[in-house]
Amino acid sequence: MNMTDIELSKIDELGMLQAQIADLEAKAKKLADEIKNQGEGHYEGNLYKGCVTLSQRATVDNKAVFKAADVPADLIAQHTKTTAIITLKVTAR
Repeated sequence: MNMTDIELSKIDELGMLQAQIADLEAKAKKLADEIKNQGEGHYEGNLYKGCVTLSQRATVDNKAVFKAADVPADLIAQHTKTTAIITLKVTAR
């Protein structure tokens, strides 16, 4: 029996698509890194153009702030939003 003789289920199709997407994302990341390494500026192709910019992003470590401010755990719990999610993990056999 070869791969063309196997009837694919939806989970098989999804797994195969995810594998293809992973390959494409790896290729896209490599190309993006190569372009970014050329430095800031505008880059033109025959079909697309791109712009590399450098910026700063600030983030706040909420856990560290709460700890430093001695915020009680029950107060944090009162203001914590919980959302139900459905997860599907696909792995190769």
